[in-house]
Order: sequence, then structure tokens, then C-alpha cells
Amino acid sequence: MAYEKRELLLISGVLLFMIGLLGAGLPLIYSVIIAVAIYVGIKVYVGKRKHVLAKQLGQGICADCGSKIEGGKCPNCGTN
Repeated sequence: MAYEKRELLLISGVLLFMIGLLGAGLPLIYSVIIAVAIYVGIKVYVGKRKHVLAKQLGQGICADCGSKIEGGKCPNCGTN
């Protein structure tokens, strides 16, 4: 299973947060539940955000004027 660098950083950050919760006196089971909830919450948020951005951008952005490219051409300046 190949992980991306971002995913490894997220896992290590959540793991360190869980260790911090243990150091603050929280029982292990609560620390694990909170850490898993944070991990799943971040993954869901990032997935939805990627979907929204892909929907907004469509085929891309025009380098000249910065508008959304539709149908292979820019609606404002007409470049490909």
C-alpha cells in the first residue's frame, strides 16, 4: 500500500496528538477515539474540498485572463 507524503504527515500528526492526549491524563480508549475522529474528519473535509475545486475549475484556468475554460476555449479572450 503506497502512501503519499501528505498522508504520512497526517497519520504522524494525529498519532502525536493522541500521545499528547495520553500525557494529559486521558484514558487510552478516549484518546484513540478522538484521534480516529480527527483523522476521518480531515480526510472527509479534504475529499469534499477536492471535489468542489474540481467542479469549479472544470477543464482549467486561462493563463491570460484567469477565467474558467469551457469547451476547450476561454469565454473571455477566446484562446485555447
